[in-house]
Parts: sequence; structure tokens; C-alpha cells
Amino acid sequence: MLRRMLLAASESDRVRRLLVSAPLARDVVARYVAGDQAAEAVAVTGRLAASGLLATLDHLGEDTTDARQAAAAADEYVALLALLGAEGLTRDARAEVSVKPTAVGLGLPEHGEKTATENIARVCGAAREAGTTVTVDMEDHTHVDATLRIVRTLRDDYPDLGCVIQSQLRRSADDCADLATPGSRVRLCKGAYNAPPDVAFATRAEVDRSYARCLRVLMRGSGYPMLATHDPRLIEIAGAQAHLTGRGPGDFEYQMLYGIRPAEQQRLADSGAQMRVYLPYGSDWYGYLVRRLAERPANLAFFARSLATRS
Repeated sequence: MLRRMLLAASESDRVRRLLVSAPLARDVVARYVAGDQAAEAVAVTGRLAASGLLATLDHLGEDTTDARQAAAAADEYVALLALLGAEGLTRDARAEVSVKPTAVGLGLPEHGEKTATENIARVCGAAREAGTTVTVDMEDHTHVDATLRIVRTLRDDYPDLGCVIQSQLRRSADDCADLATPGSRVRLCKGAYNAPPDVAFATRAEVDRSYARCLRVLMRGSGYPMLATHDPRLIEIAGAQAHLTGRGPGDFEYQMLYGIRPAEQQRLADSGAQMRVYLPYGSDWYGYLVRRLAERPANLAFFARSLATRS
């Protein structure tokens, strides 16, 4: 119930205004977001790299409403990749970027898919020049087919383009089977968007079981699994599957969100595993943060203390 309420709040302009104006909101946001500007995110990336952690950077923003905004979002990624490259952080894809299709035009009323494809292609070109990769984020269930079409189209020129599958969706095991091909980079996460019951599993236990099924499909396939979870049990299952399928530390990676279970992130990296931190930055943090609270409701206490001080 709390998860559904938080996901509804992520789409509420009224709740957005309340939380964004809370006096200590920025202190809470700083736990999960690496600053407003690209230079701040690059500095955090450097600190992570010094600790043996990989990173994927996300410039926050989604549901772009016009083509100029979409082009500006792509421009931001091109500039970010140049900064990362100049700092030597893109070597061997130690730092890459994650792009939401609706941020670069997918939701536009006219030619949205074409616009997003062209903008993501531009980001991919900048990533290749910098020596790194791009992963296309998955958003709500209404965008899944279009997002996968974009990925398939762009993989002709950029075969290292990654994509994301959400275990909360009932279709995801089949999608994983389709995507578990040689060289295919696939991030598996649980998902943090509302969806009707005929499309998505309703309970945490069902989502977890689906994650385990999808994980096994990817680990037994010939692609490169990127396992995004903070769940100790699923991390344990991932390690067991790596052993069963003969995957070494360089044949898959773990991913976790910036600010969540940092000690476990470091433990995995110190053990020799590939551990990538999902590192968001930018001022449009509201939707991202509330979905993180929905994934992990215990984090709500941090924001509640902030709201209690609102004058």
C-alpha cells in the first residue's frame, strides 16, 4: 500500500511542490543525487573510481515536452561524456551514462520515437569517442516496446548499447530470453513505476521471484548481465548463478543506486566483483527520489524529518 501511495505521489504536482520547498530537502536529496551540475557528478565519479567502483551517470529529467528540450538533454550528455573523458574516467567503460528515452523525446506527440532514436544515437557517438558505453533506461510499461525498438535499431551501429528490463513486468522473462545474445548488455532491475495487474506483478514476493527467473535467464545466456539490486538474497543468488554458469568477475556486474547500501557496494568491489553505482545528478530530482522511496520505504523517514522542519 505504501509503495502504491509513493508511486502515485511521484506523479503529483501538488506533492512535488510541497517536497521541493521543504527547507532541508536538499540535505536529504544529497544522499541520493550527486549535485545539480555535471562537474559535481564528475567529481563524485572520480571519488567512486578511486575506491574501485564503476559508475553510470543519469542526468535527471523525463517526459520532455518539446523537441528543443529533448535536444538540450542530449547536449547535456554529450558535454558530460567529454568531461568524463577529459578526467580519464571513461577508460574501459569505468564510467558510462544512462539515458531515459522520454528525456530525449520519446513522449513527444509527433515523431517522438524518431526524435529519441536520433538523440540517443548522438549520445552513443559521443560515448564511443570518449571510449565508453550508453545504457537506455526503461520507464513505465507503456514505453517498453518503443524503447526496445530504439535499442534494436541503434545496436546495428552501436552493438554495446545497453538496455534495461524490469522484473515487475510479467513479460520480462521472455524479453530477457530475447536479449540474452552475444555481446548484449542487459540491466535487470525490479522496476519503480505503476502498472495495472494484468501487466505487472502486484506483490514484492512475486517481483522477487520474477527477478530470480530473469536473472537465471540472463546468466545462462551469452550476453553481459548487469544485475541492479540491493536485495541480499538476490545478490547471493547472482553469485551462485555465476558459479554454476562459469562466469568470472568480468563476465557480469552488480549495480546499486548512489546512497543506498554503500558499505555493500564497497564490499562487492573489494571482493573483485564489478560493482557499478547508478549516479544521478541534476535539479529535476523529485520523480527519481520518490520512486527510490517507493522501492525502499524505510528511506521515507529521512524525508519525513525534513518535512517536519518546514516553516
